[in-house]
Amino acid sequence: MNDRDVEVLGRAPLFEALDEEGARALRATVAEVHLSRGQTLFSEDQEGDRLYVILEGKIKLTRTAPDGRENLLSVLGPSEMFGELSLFDPRPRTASAIAVTEGRLAALGHTDLWPFLKGHPEIGVHLLRALAQRLRRTNEIMADLVFTDVPGRVAKALLDLAERFGQPTETGLHVHHDLTQEELAQLVGASRETVNKALADFAQRGWLRIEARAVQVLDIERLRKRSR
Repeated sequence: MNDRDVEVLGRAPLFEALDEEGARALRATVAEVHLSRGQTLFSEDQEGDRLYVILEGKIKLTRTAPDGRENLLSVLGPSEMFGELSLFDPRPRTASAIAVTEGRLAALGHTDLWPFLKGHPEIGVHLLRALAQRLRRTNEIMADLVFTDVPGRVAKALLDLAERFGQPTETGLHVHHDLTQEELAQLVGASRETVNKALADFAQRGWLRIEARAVQVLDIERLRKRSR
């Protein structure tokens, strides 16, 4: 594992509570997983026996409705963790994990983690905090679906993506989210046509510039006001 991977892992909730000795011991249990774009890591209703930390690339978590429609729950990037719910609740997966881009993951099996958790209870506190933050985020999304219009949800989604994937430029913030128009629509729970209309309106107002699987945010304050 190279120095960059060690740094990325160190920012994950599973590792941030550990001292160097503990982190080194936990890293020794890691198995590296490589994914190609569009590859499914696991599907909902499968048994879960490990959790993952993203080292490189982006992963989307999705659920499929009985009629076949896909709901995009979230998009995750480096240092973000997923699959930890099955560590505490060993029932089938509640979502599918699919690679948005080529990527590398650090996989940690439950059989290795449980003995480690017992010897380092501080990790459990950080994992529970991560789960609580995810629950809080889920509650916010549900409230937005009821109380916020589609342009507001699009603005909020872009701000969230910008916070995690944005790169400063001379003119603003470049957000290479790697999502198709359909995936972006799934992320905000609206039709592609409605989301495209909102994006076109934002672009016309000079708040952003639309690019292939990316946006250039030109006026982040206007987006913040529209997201409220």
